[in-house]
Parts: sequence; structure tokens; C-alpha cells
Amino acid sequence: MKTEMDFEDLMEEAYHLPNGPAKLGLLEEAARVADVNGMVEEAYEARSEIVDAATFCGYPMKALIAFSWQLGKFDQQPERYDEETLLWSYKWILGKMPDFPEISREKIMELLEDFGARFKSYGYSERSYWYYRFRIFMDFGELEEAGRSYDRFRTLDRDYMSDCEACEQDEIMRYYILKGDDEKVLEAAKPILKGRMSCAEIPHLTLSEVLMPLYRLGQTEEADKHQVKGYRMIKGENDFVQSFAEQLEYLTLTNPAKGIDILEETLVLAAEHEDVYAKMMYYAKAAPLLRRWTEEKDSEGYRLRLPASFPYEGDPGDLLKLADYFEEYARTVATKFDQRNGNTHISSLIA
Repeated sequence: MKTEMDFEDLMEEAYHLPNGPAKLGLLEEAARVADVNGMVEEAYEARSEIVDAATFCGYPMKALIAFSWQLGKFDQQPERYDEETLLWSYKWILGKMPDFPEISREKIMELLEDFGARFKSYGYSERSYWYYRFRIFMDFGELEEAGRSYDRFRTLDRDYMSDCEACEQDEIMRYYILKGDDEKVLEAAKPILKGRMSCAEIPHLTLSEVLMPLYRLGQTEEADKHQVKGYRMIKGENDFVQSFAEQLEYLTLTNPAKGIDILEETLVLAAEHEDVYAKMMYYAKAAPLLRRWTEEKDSEGYRLRLPASFPYEGDPGDLLKLADYFEEYARTVATKFDQRNGNTHISSLIA
């Protein structure tokens, strides 16, 4: 039987690894060892680390499962655990839940209200509640309700439990992207693009998000610079599958050959990603890129280099059929989101 020392060894080894499958594997084994030996506090600690690592390396479902276990233990004995750490994790989980169409709207709203009640009970600002309400209604495609939450959260004081200013600013950008106001998108992006706001994922996300607004406004020279810098910052990182999709969309219009290179480099990350929404968006943007590439003379006889694990049995040289495969997947998933949300918002994003 594993011992407490084995648990500590696993946690120590995981601590020195970057976020990724290897680290997650060690943390999951540590949680298993703790469970087998009845080490409840250690099991809680391991799952707290799982939530952190999984959230930011492309395994949000693992994070959801681990957090659900944590929340149950916390509610049994709240005095035994740190509420700040739990509530920070709760924010990450709320941000990921809408990305899974099998999680009902009712469940998401139930947890949002639970989240808000917990913040209030511990004396924290309501800003985080209204900010995540803003984000969730954007995910549902209900922009009027999102706008009301946006107006509210901006009036409330920040505290040390608030998301960083860079993350909030990036979500404000997303709001204007969804509203189709490219000029306001770029206005909101200014403090990020000028380096006045940054964090672990910003400007990484932002540089790809501004590509299409810049393109539509005729600022392709600036967009090209952001494309190069943005891809360099996220290359090989499986937490940025949606950013890869935004890169593909832009390159379809401006440089399809480069887009194909990025598609071949990133497809393995997208295909194995747990985030259903991000994978759907990636596949939705891969389809028109492949169709556009077939119009180029260099595409004649080209066979797309697919990952060995990619579940496609057709001919990788038939790019149009491969494009149909990506599109069918994206449309099928979008329909599931629409059914959950009660509208056609997600289908409209991939049209």
C-alpha cells in the first residue's frame, strides 16, 4: 500500500513540472494514494492542484471533476479548508462550464448563484459575481443581459478576489466582438496591445482576437504583425486552441499556405482537447481554410499531415472531403450548444 511519503514524493515531483499531462498524471496518482490511505486533507490538496493545472493546460473536464469533489468536502467541514483558494478555483470552473453543452443552463445558473452567495457570505466584493454573470450570458449569446451585467460589474469595487484587469479587459473585448463593433474591440484592446495590461494569458489571447477586427477595418499590416507575435507566444500550448482557430480564420483570407502549416502543427492539440467549445471553433475554421487552400496551385496533390491519433479514415489528400469532415463535426456540436442555450447563437458563430 502507498504511504504518506509516497504522496509527498508525488506532489514534490509534480511541483517541479510545467502544467501538462505529465504533471496531471502525478497529481491524479497522488489523489488516488491519498484516497486509498484515508488522507482526506492530502486528497483535497492534490485536487486543488489538479484544478489549477488542468484548467490551464487543456483538461477542463478533469478540473470540473476534481473541483466537484473539493466543494463537497469543503461544505462538510468548511473550517478545515481555506475558502480563498476554493473561491479562486470556483471562478475558473464557472468560466469553463459553459464550454460543455451537456452541462445544462439551469445547472450553470444554479452554480453562479451559489458562487455569488459564497462570495457575499465571506465579505468579498460582488464584482466577481457580476463579472462572471457577464461572461456566462455572453456564452449563452444573450448580449442584452450580458450588457446589463457588464454595466453593473464595472460600478463595483475591485478587491483581491477580483480577476486581474487584463483578463477583465479581454472579456470586454469579447463582448464587442460578439456585438460586431470592430472599432470598440480595438479601443478596448489598446491598453493590452500597448503593454499596460498583461498576465499569464494576456496578451497571448488578445493578439489572435484582434486579427479579424483589424482585417475588416483594412489594417492588415498591423494584423500581420500581431499574427506572427501571437502565434509565437502560444505555439505548442494546448490551452490556446481557440486562439489557433482565430489564427486559421485570419490566414484563410491572407495567407492560406501559412494557415496550412499552423493547422498541421496544432491539429493534434485541438483534436485531443477536452474543451468542447474550443475544439468546435477550431474545426469550424479549419474547414474553410482547407477549401481555400485547394484553390492555390501549390495545393495540387497535397496530402495533409494528420496526427497518427486523428480519427479520420478518409484520404488526407482529398482536402474537400476532409473539410466536410471538420464542418460536420463543428455543426453537430454547435447544434448541441444551441439546444442548451435555447437560441441559434453558437451556430451563427460558425456559419
